[in-house]
Amino acid sequence: AWRIRERKMEPSLIESKKAATVVLMLSSPEEEVLYKACEALYKFALKGEENKLTLLELGALEPLFKLVTHEDPTVRRNATMVIGIMASHIDVKKSLRQLDVTSAFIARLAPEGNLQHKFLLLLLSDYPVIQLLALKTLCVITIDRETRVMLRENQGLDHLFKTLETKEFNDLHVEALGVVANCLEDVDTMQLIQETGGLRKLLAFTEVSTLTEFQKNAAKAIAKAAADPENRKILNEQEVEKCLITLLGTDNEGTKIAASQAISAMCENLKKIFTNLQCFHRIPQLVQLLSSENEELKEAAATALVNLTTAHPANASAVAEAEAIEPLISVLSCKRDGAVASAASVLTNLAMQEPLRLTIQSHGFMTAIVDPLNSTNSTVQSRAALAVAAMGCDAEARTELRNSGGLEPLVKLLHSKNDEVRRNACWAVMVCASDELTAAEMTRLGALDILDEINLSIGRKNNFSEAALEKILDHNLPQKYSQMGFLASTNIILDGFYDYGQVNLL
Repeated sequence: AWRIRERKMEPSLIESKKAATVVLMLSSPEEEVLYKACEALYKFALKGEENKLTLLELGALEPLFKLVTHEDPTVRRNATMVIGIMASHIDVKKSLRQLDVTSAFIARLAPEGNLQHKFLLLLLSDYPVIQLLALKTLCVITIDRETRVMLRENQGLDHLFKTLETKEFNDLHVEALGVVANCLEDVDTMQLIQETGGLRKLLAFTEVSTLTEFQKNAAKAIAKAAADPENRKILNEQEVEKCLITLLGTDNEGTKIAASQAISAMCENLKKIFTNLQCFHRIPQLVQLLSSENEELKEAAATALVNLTTAHPANASAVAEAEAIEPLISVLSCKRDGAVASAASVLTNLAMQEPLRLTIQSHGFMTAIVDPLNSTNSTVQSRAALAVAAMGCDAEARTELRNSGGLEPLVKLLHSKNDEVRRNACWAVMVCASDELTAAEMTRLGALDILDEINLSIGRKNNFSEAALEKILDHNLPQKYSQMGFLASTNIILDGFYDYGQVNLL
């Protein structure tokens, strides 16, 4: 057996007002005093985030950090315990980085340069809390790439996976996974884990684990690793999607969110992934999440669907077949900007196919897009304007947008200082100016003046601003001729005006 029951600490209660005194005790030359001081501070920090911050402000971190290298093992252990519990506070983490904990803790793990040796000792400790704190420490220091390389070169990953394989250590699985997750960011480490069968084991652990936190963190680890194209290929070869599908079917919303985010990351520049999972009905499962009451979950699902449907007509058709259009339009009214932006993008992708565009319009899309057009978030504004550009080629859609009051916020977006918002707004105006009534309304709202101003600015004009101006003027030929000095061959004069010719001033 690796572990025995942890020795029960003697009670040593401490109130906030006494904390400063106990911190001073950390400088005592007496080991017994140091034992008691660390135990007291550990219990104090354990009570909450406010207490951890209090200890930081009292200057406890530096003397505790010095005690980590104390010659007495019990002092070292107790000091490490306090730092470990304090390290969960973000301000403490920042201070630990300033104290250069990475090199110091590596030195404690490997006093003679052998990382595999103090790592083994800590994981084989008789005290569960030491094993736990060793893993927590590794979670912090393996954020650094050099540390990950050292861990890999000294077979540290083997011991991590042994911990994951041992059911008796399920209370350490979440922390062990955290270290592995950091290591997965490196392509070389990912390849090593794959070649040794570790990745397959990890996915198997994740699918059958009864620990919700483990499953959620595993999905987050996959999403993080998938940020690298080479890692995505490796994960795809291991059919990671099957694991993610399993996680989508769990009862925990946090796990579903993480799995959706992982699917989104995996789909980045890897559209063939859909073929691997079509038989697992992944898209319908994602579509079902759009109806969740949890808006963060809606956002994660919608974002995954964006990546699935971008430049992929087959996936877009599958999303429509899964009856996603109505819930996507409902998501446009969410309070969460990311969800709204992603829903607008999915609908834009679907609208590239005329039958789907007509179906989207039949669900009142142009009415639903008005609120996103009024958003103060530039991403939502940009994607809403782009969606209008995709849908505005139908006369009924333009009429609905006009009757729903959508033209006014659209014209206002022409003023945007954001280049993408302004460009997409110009595009939408150009498309919607295809009929006389819409063009006249946009003229009344000041679109011509704004477009004139944009086109006079080298920095603000774009590919669509000039075309949008000309399209509106096509419905006001006298002004077009007066302003531009010419008419196109497609401009048919219906009201009888004609050119008198150049005025002779002689």
